[in-house]
Amino acid sequence: MNVDVSSLGKVAVLMGGSSAEREVSLMSGRGVLAALCASGVDAHAFDPAQRDLAELRRDGFARAFVALHGRHGEDGTVQGALELLGIPYTGSGVMASAIAMDKVMTKRLWLADGLPTPRWQVLVPGAQDREHALRVPDVLGLPLIVKPPHEGSSIGVTKVRGYSQMQDAVALAARYDADVLCEEFVDGLEVTCPVLGEGDGAVALPVIRIDAPDGNYDYEHKYFSDDTGYRCPSGLPPEEEAEVQRLTLAAYRSLGCRGWGRADLMIRAADRRPFLLEMNTSPGMTGHSLVPMSAKAAGLSYEQLCLRLLQCARLDAATARRP
Repeated sequence: MNVDVSSLGKVAVLMGGSSAEREVSLMSGRGVLAALCASGVDAHAFDPAQRDLAELRRDGFARAFVALHGRHGEDGTVQGALELLGIPYTGSGVMASAIAMDKVMTKRLWLADGLPTPRWQVLVPGAQDREHALRVPDVLGLPLIVKPPHEGSSIGVTKVRGYSQMQDAVALAARYDADVLCEEFVDGLEVTCPVLGEGDGAVALPVIRIDAPDGNYDYEHKYFSDDTGYRCPSGLPPEEEAEVQRLTLAAYRSLGCRGWGRADLMIRAADRRPFLLEMNTSPGMTGHSLVPMSAKAAGLSYEQLCLRLLQCARLDAATARRP
């Protein structure tokens, strides 16, 4: 891939931020920054938790690579600020970012488009007491998953195996979010599928199969443990791999995503049916991250991936101009 790096201008790699995923974002950002600099890009680290975003314009940045994860980075807020500043950025726009960050709204849109996702219930503030919590397994069955609907990286997530665990699981999720999402557990294979591009031109990359110890793909196993196994090629039958990719593209387009993203899915063991769990619009780019792994299997190096994403940076409004 030939890219005239001088045409990209001065680039800010947004990393860190103020979310619960700050540590992971710093790891992602450092990797992206090193890759861009190695490719000759005039790239610089920029932490919105330590600097005002208005400094991006003052300091002459022409583009922003969004390596932020979680709230105030992946939820449309930073994207909106960059729109106002007139600085093109990587990844999805304001609306798609905001919707994908909200797992409940994401599920509603997917269901409206006929896409499969596990059954769920939401416990709103005032309905998170023991009485309400103990009703959930009667509807969704056991085991089930309890999580904050606006966090990522498995933060605040519990796999509940018995009624006695429900209240503690709800309390943990409520530490990170006002609402608590309770989701049917799909017993089977955990897979993930990245996407590059936009609209009809979007392309699904190779599927990755995740083999976490005891099926526990938590924060530690995602970013810091070497015990988690990743299979890419996935080893799935060709028709299953194709179906996961088809569903991922449909889910990506349903939310209006662009640039890149990564869908997480479960393939139910009982009937091999895939179910969509969530869409990540600012996926990790750490040494344990999955998009670079899948891109490598497709013949795209980490550096090439970063350049491609940066090259596709843009604003929601194609006619936007700086004042």
